[in-house]
Amino acid sequence: MRLIIVAGPPSVGKTSVIVRTAAVLGQGGPRVGVLKFDALATDDDTVYRAAGLPVVAGLSGSLCPDHFFVSNIDDGLAWGKGQGFDFLIAESAGLCNRCSPHLHGVLGVCVVDALSGVHTPRKIGPMLRLADVVVITKGDIVSQAEREVFAYNVRLANPRAAVLFFNGITGQGAGDLAFHARLAQPQDSLEGRRLRFSMPSAVCPYCVGETTVGREHQRGAVRKMSFETPAGESA
Repeated sequence: MRLIIVAGPPSVGKTSVIVRTAAVLGQGGPRVGVLKFDALATDDDTVYRAAGLPVVAGLSGSLCPDHFFVSNIDDGLAWGKGQGFDFLIAESAGLCNRCSPHLHGVLGVCVVDALSGVHTPRKIGPMLRLADVVVITKGDIVSQAEREVFAYNVRLANPRAAVLFFNGITGQGAGDLAFHARLAQPQDSLEGRRLRFSMPSAVCPYCVGETTVGREHQRGAVRKMSFETPAGESA
């Protein structure tokens, strides 16, 4: 079974990309299943079921979505193998730009949308920089020049990734992404595999339920800003 991990910021079109690509992968008999990871709520599992795709959805709730993902992905792989899938696509929750669920040896896809601004690729961290494939959605809404500049900035941020444009409405680009999925390395187990990048530093009191603002409540992994008087101004 081939595992594909799809990550990206919220509302970039990850679910549409997966549904369209799964339709291509499933042509001719291969079975495709989906793992849906989200934070607080989701109805994407109904979208997958409507498309005829077996799916298991999980919500991280108060837990960091990346920690929730890495704690459950191996069990999800075992579920997919038990179901006899040929492809298992794991959709992560819409993550902050610092996070990344990509694993060594597993095809990592990052979805970004062209409406987010031409400088967005350099603001997204390892989720984009360490992906194998970067999928750009909503390119039909911007001009050709904006598409080219956006793709150029993606390549600056991640020179080794394949960069694809994808239309979630028409499915244009699904064949290209399916091509990369078919080349993914088959997975028997993820035991011992490593994340391509570490998770954000922890633990501070706010990680475990603190809600009060103030220096006396800030312990552990805390990073403070420097607020100096701007040059030319008196204190």
